[in-house]
Amino acid sequence: MNIQTLLNQRIQAAMVAAGAAEDAPALVRQSAKVQFGDYQANGIMGAAKKIGTNPREFAAKVLEQLDMSDVADKVEIAGPGFINIFVKNEWLSGALAQLRNSDRLDVTIVADPQNVVVDYSGPNLAKEMHVGHLRSTVIGDAVVRTLEFLGHNVVRQNHVGDWGTQFGMLLAYMERLRAQSSEVSMALSDLETFYREAKICFDEDEAFAAHARELVVSLQSGDEQCLKLWNEFIQVSLQHCEETYQMLGVSLARKDVKPESAYNDDLANVVSELKAQGLLQESNGAQCVFMEEFANKEGEITPIIVQKTGGGFLYATTDLAAVRYRQTALNADRVLYFVDARQSLHFQQIFTLSRKANFVKPETSLEHMPFGTVMGSDGKPFKTRSGGVAKLSALLEEAQERAFQLVASKNPDMSEDEQRNIGRVVGIASVKYADLSKNRTSDYVFNWDSMLSFEGNTAPYLLYAYSRVASIVRRSEMDVSALNAPITVVEDQERALAVKLCQLEEAIQQVISDGMPHFLCAYLYELAGIFMTFYEACPILNADDSVKESRLQLALNTASTLKQGLELLGIETLERM
Repeated sequence: MNIQTLLNQRIQAAMVAAGAAEDAPALVRQSAKVQFGDYQANGIMGAAKKIGTNPREFAAKVLEQLDMSDVADKVEIAGPGFINIFVKNEWLSGALAQLRNSDRLDVTIVADPQNVVVDYSGPNLAKEMHVGHLRSTVIGDAVVRTLEFLGHNVVRQNHVGDWGTQFGMLLAYMERLRAQSSEVSMALSDLETFYREAKICFDEDEAFAAHARELVVSLQSGDEQCLKLWNEFIQVSLQHCEETYQMLGVSLARKDVKPESAYNDDLANVVSELKAQGLLQESNGAQCVFMEEFANKEGEITPIIVQKTGGGFLYATTDLAAVRYRQTALNADRVLYFVDARQSLHFQQIFTLSRKANFVKPETSLEHMPFGTVMGSDGKPFKTRSGGVAKLSALLEEAQERAFQLVASKNPDMSEDEQRNIGRVVGIASVKYADLSKNRTSDYVFNWDSMLSFEGNTAPYLLYAYSRVASIVRRSEMDVSALNAPITVVEDQERALAVKLCQLEEAIQQVISDGMPHFLCAYLYELAGIFMTFYEACPILNADDSVKESRLQLALNTASTLKQGLELLGIETLERM
């Protein structure tokens, strides 16, 4: 059920019948103020201008062609040519009954599902996941869940960094430990320490560094012993990632890992294909692509280097191979890359070159979904108190402990097990929601007090709102499955809640079209606030039977919508807080 789509279709048909072009959009939007109705069509003025007529006169002609008697009880022209639509209470009642009887809240499954490949998380396996991986992981996962809910075929791709110079350094250090009869698996248990000690050896010991570089070549050439050592390191690293994903509650699994190394055998082919198409130029011994689209004001072009002097390949080569694989092997209609904003130029170049080289079909959509940085209160990228990069697992453990302390202080009589479980759910939800509720293109400041607050657009507020609605339903002591009285919409507060409940699908559509979960967060926050206003103004438990049943169904619809919305964001709910 999508009122916006229904109104768009009706009004666009009336515009065409009144003389507008076939492709003239109705541009129906939710109204900003209640006096302007529930929805407003903003496309009249643009259509009238194209056919050279007065907008208000054209709006009048549109209304002559428009029959909205089943959906709206008032449709009026406002200002220079807007059309305001007031949805009928009876239509809302019917829509809410459909929502109540649907196991997916009457959200439509797409008629023509796409193959959507989503590249997200992508940590570097040389180190443990840190706070810098948070945004890609949770935003990507929310979009993936939402795409799947609408019926799209989604392929998760965790493009982990497991190849390159730093792995030669790590292999050399593993060799050194073995020579000293040290237990490598124990040393690897703390990846950060292992990496730091290997890096010191690399920086301070030229013989070690030279050997490390030799091992990179051996690894990339398929040396059996190097591959065995490398694989041991990779398995430990991936185990760290999986533990963090489990704690974070994201849907990535080992089967979704498609590492940089997976493309190694195809890199030479990518270069040879670019060369065969006349796209390569040699520059200082390196193989490069110069594209006019990326020239600066002086006419200088930053090239894409696909093969270094000496024959080594780069990230760009791997990314080109990945694009080609996602088109040919995965048959992608759409590829989404959740990678931070600093990589914007890189992806513009990769996408442009992929099209020039025919690595993707013309109709395939390649979309970089950039995001800003998690900042500390000092306005710089978020660090630990000691100034180091914050490990993601440590951050999540702290979130759970802080939430537990908060829950224990508010509910001292609750068992510690329940306090711990609520602390776990609230702590993880708070970290995720603080990220998801921000426009992904913006930086945001990491602040424990604001994200754990029970006031404002936060996870604790929404989790409490859900548990409160669930509590109202429990206190009614009614068999909710037997509720079958009509849902009546009479009071203004009932109407406001009914309209908002019918707008879930619109919020979901915004998430998948723009890759922006904050639209769904804003919707859930508004819904929770509107329900609280409704609950204060419209008694439920002590109302007359028919009114009580109707309002209980409004409460049930609210609880179901909050739960489903939070689930799409990857956030667990609680029946009691």
